[in-house]
Amino acid sequence: MRPSVLSSLLTCVMLLLPEREARARDATNPSEPGVAPAAATASPFPPAFPGQTNAPAVTSQTRFQVTQVASGFKYPWAIAFLPDRRMLVTEKPTGNLFIVTPEGAKSPPIAGLPPVDGRDQGGLLDVEVAPDFATSRLIYWTYYEPRAAGNGLAVGKGKLKEGAQPRIEALRIIFRMKPTLDSTMHAGGRLVFHPDGTLFVTLGERSILPGRVQARQLSSHFGKTVRINPDGTVPADNPFVGRVGARPEIYSRGHRNVLAAALDGQNRLWEVEMGPLGGDELNLVESGKDYGWPTIGYGREYSGAPIHDSAQGPGMEQPVYFWDPVIAPSGMAIYSGKLFPEWKGNFFIGALAGHALVRLVMKNDRVQGEERLKPAGNARIREVVEGPEGALYLLTDEPNGRLLKMTPR
Repeated sequence: MRPSVLSSLLTCVMLLLPEREARARDATNPSEPGVAPAAATASPFPPAFPGQTNAPAVTSQTRFQVTQVASGFKYPWAIAFLPDRRMLVTEKPTGNLFIVTPEGAKSPPIAGLPPVDGRDQGGLLDVEVAPDFATSRLIYWTYYEPRAAGNGLAVGKGKLKEGAQPRIEALRIIFRMKPTLDSTMHAGGRLVFHPDGTLFVTLGERSILPGRVQARQLSSHFGKTVRINPDGTVPADNPFVGRVGARPEIYSRGHRNVLAAALDGQNRLWEVEMGPLGGDELNLVESGKDYGWPTIGYGREYSGAPIHDSAQGPGMEQPVYFWDPVIAPSGMAIYSGKLFPEWKGNFFIGALAGHALVRLVMKNDRVQGEERLKPAGNARIREVVEGPEGALYLLTDEPNGRLLKMTPR
């Protein structure tokens, strides 16, 4: 075989490896292979500090019961509570958004949302209710926006008009991930409102190598957390405002694919991102920081091939915690309610690969213990949110997805 042909074949193989891994980690098509087996990958690098991985197992003393609120959702992705305790629930591949009562009655799909690219990991993702919803009626959502040269994550907002056929009015797209890329994976998509009035949007690096290499580049939104105002404008105190060549929305960089994010009791942003095999990470996200992907990390390619020369590097942040084996995180809640006093301040994370709800006990920003709860049997947990009364609400990632409620027994 001529060297030029061999080189071309090797390039094609390397370009396909991240896509193969992403399909296996977050597959929602029953014909796809599912997540990687939960076996340790023997990370090629030691932890940077004690307790950075494999925290001691803990067991809750609190007993809980699980109630099914509703079912029949096709791979649901997110929950948001309206002021009257009804919920908004998204369906990923269909692009449908429903209003669900506490008793489980579902509205018809809300009309007026833009079309989505629902292939693979794409579709309609997160939804959030505006802090001033009682007067503005505004809701916000993320989705894979179809474009001529591929797609990209976008953030829409509009007024919820209720009735026999609920609909969105005054639709506006307030953010578009740039550049456009022809990939159906790793666009992130979580929304988090901050009390200062700004909106965080988590983004991924699109999985394929042309996107991956942009995760630390300030000229691209790939692999970033962005921070915008609710009208889509850029806050004047964003860290890269005014820097030549930098996209001003960027708040942090060097992320792989962030599908879980929440504020703690100090209003600090935490995220849990999908790493490669053996490299899921918990990070405390701070303004202007670089979290290192793909230059540093603790995992390998899904094929087992190495990615990094080191797990540490100058000017790059260490994760607070990483998982080996991976959990494939999606959805996150930091518990602040009164129904479960034992769980106050604990982090809850949906585990697609672990088929569990992961509970982290935290102290001084370090993980002190980890528990795997099974409130949904062996189902993949896509979303976890704390309800207004302090219950935990879950979505299962399956073709007949369920909306579940956890309360004390």
